[in-house]
Amino acid sequence: MPESKHRKNRRRGKNAAAQGAENSPLSSAEPFDFKDLDADEEATPKWYVVTMVGLMILGLLWLVTWYVTSGALPISAAGGWNVVVGFGVIMIGMFMSMKWK
Repeated sequence: MPESKHRKNRRRGKNAAAQGAENSPLSSAEPFDFKDLDADEEATPKWYVVTMVGLMILGLLWLVTWYVTSGALPISAAGGWNVVVGFGVIMIGMFMSMKWK
């Protein structure tokens, strides 16, 4: 049974790849190690993490309190805007998490 064109090309490709590796500009490159990287930025301070998590929990508690008390608490005059305030506080905490390291 004759070999397909695909199999023939694959054999040529291996030989060409071996010959091309000898002439590659990367063959003389120095190896790279992650130990060579410098930490440009430091980790975030503890107060940042506590504030971030605290805001997310505060926003959740704000929403739960508003739903459980049927709108009487935390601010009854705000009405439905309590949902916006609760989710806003949660989103501030979420945005802070993007800068957390």
